[in-house]
Amino acid sequence: MSDHLLIIEDNAQNFYMMRFLLEKNGFSIIGAENGRQGVDEALRLKPRAILLDIQLPEMDGYAVAEELKRHPELSDVPIIAVTSYAMTGDRERILAAGATGYIEKPIDPETFVDQIRKYIH
Repeated sequence: MSDHLLIIEDNAQNFYMMRFLLEKNGFSIIGAENGRQGVDEALRLKPRAILLDIQLPEMDGYAVAEELKRHPELSDVPIIAVTSYAMTGDRERILAAGATGYIEKPIDPETFVDQIRKYIH
């Protein structure tokens, strides 16, 4: 497993903010702009954790989480949904699809890195 975190996010501003905060705190970041690219990068890199948007082109976050969990080599990699999907049942649905955790957007720059650290072993 690498020391990289993989961020699967199609919104450039959200990606920039997460990358800035995490790199400022010593993490190495790799990005993917859509679900298919994210799955491919996860299989190639075996990242330390995956931050996953739900509303993505090509494959949504639910399909990405389900696909990632089908690969035994990624079974120990935490998948953290970082999403604006905050309606009743959204959290439970992404957790059922295979996510380990759930963080609502907009992210709080003061707490975001600590939230991510909770999921990394």
